[in-house]
Amino acid sequence: MERPNTQQHELLRVLTLKDAVGVGLGAIIGAGIFVVTGVAAGLAGPAFLIGLLFAGMIAAFNALSSAQLAAVYPHSGGTYEYGYRLLNPTLGFSAGWMFLISKLSAAGVVAIGFGSYFYQLIPVFSPLILSVLAVLLLTMANYFGIKKAGMLNLVIVSVTLISLLYLVFSGIPAVKQENFQPFAPFGVAGIAEAAALLFFAFTGYARIATLAEEVREPHKTIPRAVIITIVSAIVLYAAVSLVAVGVIGTERMADSRSPLQVVAAALSTPAIQTVITIGASTAMLGVLLSQILGISRMMLAMGRRHDLPPVFEQVHRRFRVPHVGILLTGAIILLLVLAGSFEFILRSASFTILLYYSITNIAALKQPNSEQIYGKLIPVLGLVGCLAMSVSLPLQVILSGLGLLAVGFVLRLLFHKVYDK
Repeated sequence: MERPNTQQHELLRVLTLKDAVGVGLGAIIGAGIFVVTGVAAGLAGPAFLIGLLFAGMIAAFNALSSAQLAAVYPHSGGTYEYGYRLLNPTLGFSAGWMFLISKLSAAGVVAIGFGSYFYQLIPVFSPLILSVLAVLLLTMANYFGIKKAGMLNLVIVSVTLISLLYLVFSGIPAVKQENFQPFAPFGVAGIAEAAALLFFAFTGYARIATLAEEVREPHKTIPRAVIITIVSAIVLYAAVSLVAVGVIGTERMADSRSPLQVVAAALSTPAIQTVITIGASTAMLGVLLSQILGISRMMLAMGRRHDLPPVFEQVHRRFRVPHVGILLTGAIILLLVLAGSFEFILRSASFTILLYYSITNIAALKQPNSEQIYGKLIPVLGLVGCLAMSVSLPLQVILSGLGLLAVGFVLRLLFHKVYDK
């Protein structure tokens, strides 16, 4: 069902290449690099570095499929929009609903993580209050215009990058070769499991496609931004992971929920521990900011087709943002922070993300040949990679994901009965 994007519902195309790359990096450089690298190290030993490169390669295939689609269909909603336009409403809605579920639950966890990290720097109030304040601040930053949110995001991402580069250059002289032995204690199975886990750390690049309606010259800017983002993220993850393994070894990484802080504690560089704690705090802020951006734009796209109530298609007359979606997103994240998030939703996140990107690749395959910037091989490889990783998921994760999807379709049916008149 096509619904024209009338002028009163239009967003502003003001995001430059720099802004788009900042949004992508802000979405990727978060809990993955500060937490998940330690979990992956426990699964595969030093060979998780191979899993990291494999995950980055599969993510790159998916990223190119997203870029190819967004360049031709530069509208809010990303894969939700592509599914509707190139496949069918069922797959389109599935992508949109799964995006909302996974990103909302992840945003709650990230907000809680920010409170914990920032409290280590400035022990005022409590971690919970700091988390609440962060959600309120970033919701308002989103409300007052995409350009202001983009500028704030660039500042946040810059601080995170500087802190990680400081760690890398500080750690290089302390790297010990013996920490890379034995290299693959858990064999190929461990590497594969680590790769599946690390793949999810790279998936933030899709935020660029979700915001495509606000990017200048999208046919040029989006492919460039996606490629710069994914290559930069892979290089950064690889450099940080190499140094972390070389300094403290994978056993110590796996034993900590904050492995980079353990690395920092093993170094004598001035203020390194404080710098990494600041970097972890800003990383969580960057992810949270990008989540609010992406979720609210997905709500806008779904409101236009009445897959959500049409109130979500409203755009603020002055600030030109989907303000209803922004405010509801902030409210839901606050509730998740106060409730401590929902574990069963988080467990299903791996399934929802793989479903989302599988639909992305199928849509890219369905594009006319004249629109295919990278040919058919890239989406085929991306789809095969997603399917290969899905095989390793526990049955309970798949079933919980399907259950959440079923709830979405019930709500969709109700919304269309009420609003399609």
